Amino acid sequence: MGVSTSCPEKGIALVTVDHPPVNALPVHGWFALADAVRAAGRDPGTRCVVLTARGRGFNAGVDIKEIQQDGHEALLGANRGCAEAFAAVYECETPVVAAVHGFCLGGGIGLVGNADAIVASEDAVFGLPELDRGALGAATHLARLVPPHLMRTLYYTSRTATAAELHAHGSVWRVVPRGDLGSAALELAREIAAKDGRLLRLAKAAINGIDPVDVRRSYRFEQGFTFEAALSGVADRVRDTFGKEGAGSD
Repeated sequence: MGVSTSCPEKGIALVTVDHPPVNALPVHGWFALADAVRAAGRDPGTRCVVLTARGRGFNAGVDIKEIQQDGHEALLGANRGCAEAFAAVYECETPVVAAVHGFCLGGGIGLVGNADAIVASEDAVFGLPELDRGALGAATHLARLVPPHLMRTLYYTSRTATAAELHAHGSVWRVVPRGDLGSAALELAREIAAKDGRLLRLAKAAINGIDPVDVRRSYRFEQGFTFEAALSGVADRVRDTFGKEGAGSD
């Protein structure tokens, strides 16, 4: 369990998250994921990184129970850990392909929104239930997946979008049956990894350099409002209703 890295084929690093029951990561999990992605990208033999997960879904965001138990210390840790994990994906020296199944919520959006390409299973759903969980953030990354007004609607309602809907918007490269997800992600990674390794790294740096939004700075700006919500007490009030009857749904 945790975060592991393997090499299924030459030039491809597979970074896998496995944190039952729903891949909601504690503070140390976000930092471990950041370290794994950065290490994979630094390896001169890597030409493409595939980010995947085991279990019921790709990622359910932060571990809310940890924040409820440890308060502001855990919130600060989660903020920093998420920022580092999202940045590690974006700043990875080689292209990153996200292979998404089941739910991709909260922090999961931060990861896939910063990936270079997304392959998803037919059952994958994407959303930010932050307003139901007493938090804010990752609108920066959702805005990379859907048009602006849809991003706002999804954010305010905590609704999710399907893999097919994101494919229609052009942000998901391919939608496949659940059982074909791994092979489809490797197929795309293999095509990328067939390119010259040094040129790929230059291409990644060049594409990041022309991005209109500084995703690290934009996300950290959002996180300031998460902490403001915590200091005001509204975050705890909302978070305490999470998972209870009558509370908002994902």
